[in-house]
Amino acid sequence: MSTPNDPLQHLGPAWFAPVMGWSGLGLAWLRAQPAAGDMARQTAVACAAVAAAVFIAVLAASTLRVFRHRGALQADLAHPVRHGFAAALPISMMLLATLGMGLGLPATQLAPLWWCGLGLQLGVTVWVIGRWLAGRLPWPGLTPVMYIPIVGNVLVPLGALPLAQSQLAWACLGVGVFFWPVVTAMVILRQAQMPLPDRLAPSWFILLAPPSVTGLSALALGAPGWVGMAALGIAGLTLAAVLTRVPAMWRAGFGMPAWAASFPLAAISALTLKLSESEPALQSPGVLLLAIATGVISGLSLATLRGLRAGTLLVAEPAPAAPAAGTP
Repeated sequence: MSTPNDPLQHLGPAWFAPVMGWSGLGLAWLRAQPAAGDMARQTAVACAAVAAAVFIAVLAASTLRVFRHRGALQADLAHPVRHGFAAALPISMMLLATLGMGLGLPATQLAPLWWCGLGLQLGVTVWVIGRWLAGRLPWPGLTPVMYIPIVGNVLVPLGALPLAQSQLAWACLGVGVFFWPVVTAMVILRQAQMPLPDRLAPSWFILLAPPSVTGLSALALGAPGWVGMAALGIAGLTLAAVLTRVPAMWRAGFGMPAWAASFPLAAISALTLKLSESEPALQSPGVLLLAIATGVISGLSLATLRGLRAGTLLVAEPAPAAPAAGTP
């Protein structure tokens, strides 16, 4: 039964973003083992524990939300921006399974979680592209959040390879790499026509994820080192550009969109540390990026807890701005 003013009705799929952040941070700390030794592994275990706990809590609350507020999920899926977070659940499942396998847990036990996540991810990908083909692409919906359901396919190889699914890994990597520039073009075009509101400014960090994860996946599939370096070059330049938007992020204050910075920062840290295995000069930058990612994700977690206590997070979001009169 729906309860008026129940905060649970506002718990959308974006609440799985902390799971992505903590899982990505755990994978990055695993890459830090050559530099930090066993401490890096223990930190990765702690990150995995936090990610798993948040995943269970959000999944349980989301399930309860479906029963209490039957129309809330439909509203999320119809929303021009929030619908992109529909992929946060399957990506969280794949990341948790991949992190677990990286920590040495039996692949056979984690395979069902990973395969379920992959199935949902492919389903969301088809659904989102179907929206495009149906012409449901309003200007407010062209945001970096679009990378999550489409380009999220590039992370599939990180879990597929431990499960001996190399051909599937290549296929999904191809999907993500093909649509990466397509999404980029659409987002840049929207920005030229209708700049993102400040509250969505943190979503620019999502631009770091495609090159960072593509580099990691390509290296895992046996690509030469220059491919990883090229990916790091794209991610590094993108990070420098995105940092120019930090003032807008501060003006917006904290909200769940701020979690958009978490996984991308962890991903670029992981790629830098991976490349440092063959390029020692990258070890110090990799450790610095990992320290920044750890601090940002920890700070986001504390801010989220404070926001939940203050009742400022599980509230209705403002409607997306409409195009100005005469805008194409």
